[in-house]
Amino acid sequence: MKCSMHSVTLIAALAVVLAALPARGQEQKKDAPSPAAMDEMMKKWQEAMTPGEEHKQLGYFVGTWSTETKMWMQGPDAPPEITKGTSTMKYILGGRFVQQEMKSTMMGKPWIGTGLLGYDNFKKAYVGSWVDNTATALATMEGTANADHTVFTLDGKMDDPTTGEKDKPVTYVWRIVDKKTHIFEIFDPSIKGSSTKVVEVTYRKK
Repeated sequence: MKCSMHSVTLIAALAVVLAALPARGQEQKKDAPSPAAMDEMMKKWQEAMTPGEEHKQLGYFVGTWSTETKMWMQGPDAPPEITKGTSTMKYILGGRFVQQEMKSTMMGKPWIGTGLLGYDNFKKAYVGSWVDNTATALATMEGTANADHTVFTLDGKMDDPTTGEKDKPVTYVWRIVDKKTHIFEIFDPSIKGSSTKVVEVTYRKK
């Protein structure tokens, strides 16, 4: 009888949990959980791994988009650099994450980035990550959405090689304007000036 991939995943997860149980002594066997305890562990893992309503809310972002990016590289009071690009977003891993592949330009050179946006059932928080060809760092973020899921606000940290700063707080915001338009913004609270916004990307669905 063949096991389903779902069953294999649960069995593997349970094996990890059992392997982590402490032994009472080097010569003693690890305490085996009771059947009831094993059922409870399986239930908790099932809840943590199963996509839910919060993941469905991310379906808005799925599709192909044209982008207009504004970057305030000279400071908040100087004119931004404006570039055009494209973005493709799709569900991956059974609807657990939305993956973004973005192409544009920066300072006249090709710019390519990849991001993930999902919801962590265990932490009860939206989570994300980002990498692109202008850095070797992995940006991670975590936060919440408002009641109607039109604004997602995630906080993270970033390193700035130009100033030597590490783990500088940054805020990422997605604002849904309508069915075919949303805006992504990055805010750097350390900036002094009329605005702390450093990046604004307007997405328009193709």
